Amino acid sequence: MDHPIFLSAAAAAPRSKPSNYPPVFAARMEGRIKRQLGDAFGLRNFGVNLTELRPGACSALHHAHSHQDEFIFVLEGEPLLVTGEGVESLLRPGDCAGFPAGGPAHHLENRTGNPVRYLEIGDRTEGDTASYPADDLMALREDGAWRFCHKDGRPW
Repeated sequence: MDHPIFLSAAAAAPRSKPSNYPPVFAARMEGRIKRQLGDAFGLRNFGVNLTELRPGACSALHHAHSHQDEFIFVLEGEPLLVTGEGVESLLRPGDCAGFPAGGPAHHLENRTGNPVRYLEIGDRTEGDTASYPADDLMALREDGAWRFCHKDGRPW
């Protein structure tokens, strides 16, 4: 498959499936739009998304990774970064945050009346597990995809 050398990030098509979460959780991602820039270039070792959060939207369920590192860089708007046990930090354009594997759970929320746009970058480590402290959900990355199950191991 041929991939471009460059593109306008804002013109990249939004992800066709708004969320990979099971339907009961996917509904909570309304107002989040991801443009998979890494996939557009055929990148295999890490992903890059241009993500927009409309007012009231959140980036993901509150989660932490066992093996994957994540990094965000705020381009526009003022998202609220929620980490650990509800610690909140207001981010502004030019701010960035990093989440090493095994670090605290985290997510972003847009509690303003304006859109938030940021870049999110993460590796694609096979065998990574994502834990979701506030939800009956866990995920395992295998064969290039996420497999979701309940915390007791039953599949969704």
